[in-house]
Amino acid sequence: MSGLGTGEHGGRSGKDRPAKTKVSREVAWREARELLWIHRKRLAIGFVLMLINRASGLVLPAASQRLIDDVIPTGNSALLWPLALAAGGATLVQAITSFGISQILGVAAQRAITEMRRTVQAHLVRLPIRTFDATQTGQLVSRVMSDAEGIRNLVGTGLVQLVGGALTAAVAFTWLMVLNWRLTSVTAILLITFAAGMAIAFSRLRPIFRERGKLNAEVTGRLVESISGIRVVKAYTAERREKLDFTRGAHKLFRNVAATMTGVSATTALSTVIVGIIGTLLIVVGGNDLIAGRMTLGEFLLYILLTGLVAAPLVQIASIGTQISEAFAGLDRIRELRSMTTEDAEDADKEPVTAIRGDVVFENVTFSYEPETPVLKGVAFDAPAGTTTALVGTSGSGKSTLVSLVMAFNHPDSGRILVDGRDLQGLRLRDYRSRLGIVLQDNFLFDGTILDNIRFAKPDATMAEVRDAARIAHCDEFALRFELGYETIVGERGVKLSGGQRQRVAIARAILADPAILILDEATSSLDSESEALIQDGLAQLRHGRTTFVIAHRLSTITSADQILVLEAGEIVERGSHDTLVKLGGRYRSLYERQYRQALDRFVNPGEELAGSSRLHP
Repeated sequence: MSGLGTGEHGGRSGKDRPAKTKVSREVAWREARELLWIHRKRLAIGFVLMLINRASGLVLPAASQRLIDDVIPTGNSALLWPLALAAGGATLVQAITSFGISQILGVAAQRAITEMRRTVQAHLVRLPIRTFDATQTGQLVSRVMSDAEGIRNLVGTGLVQLVGGALTAAVAFTWLMVLNWRLTSVTAILLITFAAGMAIAFSRLRPIFRERGKLNAEVTGRLVESISGIRVVKAYTAERREKLDFTRGAHKLFRNVAATMTGVSATTALSTVIVGIIGTLLIVVGGNDLIAGRMTLGEFLLYILLTGLVAAPLVQIASIGTQISEAFAGLDRIRELRSMTTEDAEDADKEPVTAIRGDVVFENVTFSYEPETPVLKGVAFDAPAGTTTALVGTSGSGKSTLVSLVMAFNHPDSGRILVDGRDLQGLRLRDYRSRLGIVLQDNFLFDGTILDNIRFAKPDATMAEVRDAARIAHCDEFALRFELGYETIVGERGVKLSGGQRQRVAIARAILADPAILILDEATSSLDSESEALIQDGLAQLRHGRTTFVIAHRLSTITSADQILVLEAGEIVERGSHDTLVKLGGRYRSLYERQYRQALDRFVNPGEELAGSSRLHP
């Protein structure tokens, strides 16, 4: 039985796949600037602390020069304490400002990451169903969790350290020019070479980092699928195949990581070479100037220390620049997701829905997942408010697709769906869906308590309301047998409950929602005959006064429907009540009689069924 999200033809069609957006550096920069502007206050404080930190780092070199040039040669010990206090104070200031930078910018980074995850998740859950059908869950999880992590390097210490390091290098470089312009001029050529190498490296690393995010999402997606479907994997002894699939993805990710490590190592090696060449020049040129008397010993020591202040940011720039490139790659991927149009994007311009009677009309509705391959063809019918419409047909006939259109998961390619005389596409989606209730063949339960799952439809429901809904759905019969009652944890997807128990919880959830339009998609398929008989009574009460659409392979469960639509290849081939269609002697009657004979055979020859069952479960 196809789910409502994918329909009979599945959801991974070309039409459903989100279109890839071309990466735009300008857009990425604009988003980065917006992000920085949001956190400008903390960044400004962090930047000021960074300036103080870097300025205090210049005190020790200056104090060292004064010590060698002014104190030691003259024996002026009176300057020792002031120089020592200046150096010690500067070191203390560096320690305090470093701690402040870490705290202020670290908190800013985590706040930015949290806010980014929140907004991306909020956008994600508002995307059309086809997006989820076309994309692995793990990839979407990676967008929310992993890609957002990279922005710590923009609003955290990364960018401030990058700017602070550049400013420190600029100040130190200017000082070096004053001390020895000839040596520093040669150093400038080397630094320009380094800057050009960094620009080339970053331009090549960014696409690789972007690809890493994609590969990581794919590997995560495959892993999530394997774990979610572990029972199927084990049942078909597919552990080895899953291992191989995961290994292939992991090796692709490894090769990407290896490539980025090579790029980062190359930039670091280049910075080390530049520093080494500068050191060599310092020994040769600086040593000659020292011997010739063009520099004092203190100036020479100061030059060495300042050279270190220039070289250290170069290495830091190589590392932080790579991290910022990775952050931009994450922003690119997040931008792709956020650029997708949400299904409620135009709700503000649509009609509000204050109440729904439930009168549903299909006017020549056609729909397809793939171009030129219609799933529904000119479907037209009326479902008056408070009536039950049953959908019958073979697998792939369009039943689930039809109810997905009723729920506005998809929209017609042509034709209209009217609800109380108004075009469904013109109604506010949130208002409309708040009047819907649904019970599926494979109902999803969250990893919480029975109470949480029933209350999911109405979080503010009282315990009395929950008990009433559970009683109608015969959910209380098993819930109260558990030690914790309604507080019993059901496990992920409700695995701690039987199929029938999960179904009853889902029915109780729908009863509590008190919907105007109810969708029952094989609502009793997971139940044994005894449970089905009990729940049919609950469903009858649930259906009373509500417009109900029922998909059922067991035709015995829909004999009381006001109208039955028989679908074949996306078209309504028969319609009418049960008695009318049986008398008609067409497709419905043949389906009904076939099921009747099968049921009769099971009743007359129960041993054969038991024998078949024993072969499956020895």
